[in-house]
Amino acid sequence: MSLQKRLLSNGVASLFQKGVRVLDQLFLVPFFITSWGAAYYGEWLTLTIVPSVIGFSDMGFGTASGNSFILAYASGDKQKAADINKSGGYMITIMVIAAMLISALAILALDYFNVFEKSLIEKTDAIIAVSILILTRLLNFYSQLIQAYYRSAQRAALSINLLTIYSTVNLGVGLLILLGGYGVITFAFGQLLVYLIFIGSYYLIGRNLLGLFRTHIGHKNKNLIQDITRKGLGYLMSPVWQSVYFQGTTFVVRIVLGPESVAIFNTVRTLSRSLNQVFYMVKNTVFPELQFEIGRNNWATAQKIYRMSIIGVFLMSFIGFLFLSFFGLWFYNFWTQNQLEVPKLMWYVFVGAMLLNSMWWTTEMVFGAVNRPKKMAYYGVMASLVSVGLTYALSLNFDLVGAAIGAVSLDLILVFMVLPTGCNYMRMSLKDLVVNGVLDLKNLFYSLKVKYLGN
Repeated sequence: MSLQKRLLSNGVASLFQKGVRVLDQLFLVPFFITSWGAAYYGEWLTLTIVPSVIGFSDMGFGTASGNSFILAYASGDKQKAADINKSGGYMITIMVIAAMLISALAILALDYFNVFEKSLIEKTDAIIAVSILILTRLLNFYSQLIQAYYRSAQRAALSINLLTIYSTVNLGVGLLILLGGYGVITFAFGQLLVYLIFIGSYYLIGRNLLGLFRTHIGHKNKNLIQDITRKGLGYLMSPVWQSVYFQGTTFVVRIVLGPESVAIFNTVRTLSRSLNQVFYMVKNTVFPELQFEIGRNNWATAQKIYRMSIIGVFLMSFIGFLFLSFFGLWFYNFWTQNQLEVPKLMWYVFVGAMLLNSMWWTTEMVFGAVNRPKKMAYYGVMASLVSVGLTYALSLNFDLVGAAIGAVSLDLILVFMVLPTGCNYMRMSLKDLVVNGVLDLKNLFYSLKVKYLGN
C-alpha cells in the first residue's frame, strides 16, 4: 500500500476515533449530572485524580519500547526488534509491579489523611471505585508496545479502528450504568470488564498480524534494557507533567473555589478542546508514517509530512476557534441543561488557547518519532508547574476567569519552547517550516485542481 493510501486509511480511522472520543468526553456529562448531581460529579472528577496519576506511568517504558521497536523494525533489524520486544516487556512488567505498590501506598496515605472522609462520595465506595480504576489503568501498561506491532506492519489504521471499537463499547456500557441509576463502583467495574476483553484481543491480533515472532525469538538484552530505561524515564515525564497540569489545576480549583466550580472548569475546558479532537486526528494519521520514514532515513519525505501536518492543523484550529467563539456558549448551555453558569471571558480564554495548542501539540509528535523525549519532558514539567502556580494565584483574585488564564499559560509557554526544538530534530529551521510548508500546500491545492478540474 502506498504512503498516500496509508495516510488516507489512517485519516479515515482517526476521524471515526476522534468522533467517538468527542462523544466520550461530551455525551455522558449530562447523564453524570442528571444521575449524580453537579457537586457529586465534581467530586468524582476529583477522585479520579489518583488512578489518572498512577495510570500515566505506563506511557514511559511502554512508549520507549514501542518507538524503539518500530525504528529497529523499519530499519530492517528484525532480531533487534524482537529483542526490544522481550526487553521492553520485561521492563513494563517491572513497572506494573511497582505501580501496584505505589497504588496501595497512595490509597493508604489518602485514607490516613481522611481525604475520602471529606468527599461527598461514601468512603467505602470511593476506595473500591478508585482501586478498580487503578487496576484498569495498570492493565493498559502494555498497550503502547502492542500498538507498535500494528505500526510496524504498516497497519496503523487497523489499530485505530480496534481502539475506536473499544471506546464505543466502553461508552455504551457507561451510559447503561448511569441510566440504570448505579453508582461509582458499578461504573468503575464496567470500565474494567470492557478493557479486559479488549486488551486480550488487541494483543493476539497484533502479534499474529506482524508475523515477526514466528521467525525471530527475542532475548533480554542488558544494553537495550538500559536504553529503554533512559528513554522511558523521559517519556514517563510526559504523562506526569500532563497529570500535574490537568489534575493539578483541577485540584487547585477544588480547593480555592469548591466542587461546583470544578464541574464548570472541567466541562468548559473539555468542550473548548472538543474540536481539538478533529485536528488531533491529523497527528494520529501521520505519526506512524512519519516515524516509519525516519526509521528508513528518508528525511525529505518525513520533513514534508511534518510541514503539511502543522500548517494544516493550525488552519483547522483557526476555523474551530471562530466556530466556538460564535456558537460554543450556546451549545454549552444546551449541553449542561443550563445548570452551570460560565463567565463569558473564561470561555473565550479557553477557546483562544486552541490556536496555541495546535502548534506545540502537533510538533510534540516529533520528539516521539525520533525517540528523543528528554527535552519535551523538561519543557512540559516546567510549563505545568508554572501553569498550576498561576492557576492558584489567579483563582484567588479572579475566580474562574483567573483559573482559565492560569491554565492557558501552559500553551503559550510550550509554543516558544517546543516548536524550535521540534524543527531542529527534523533537520530544518522555523523559516523552512513556514516557507516550504506554504509551498507544499500550494502544490497540494494545484495537484487537486488539476486532478479534479483540469488545467
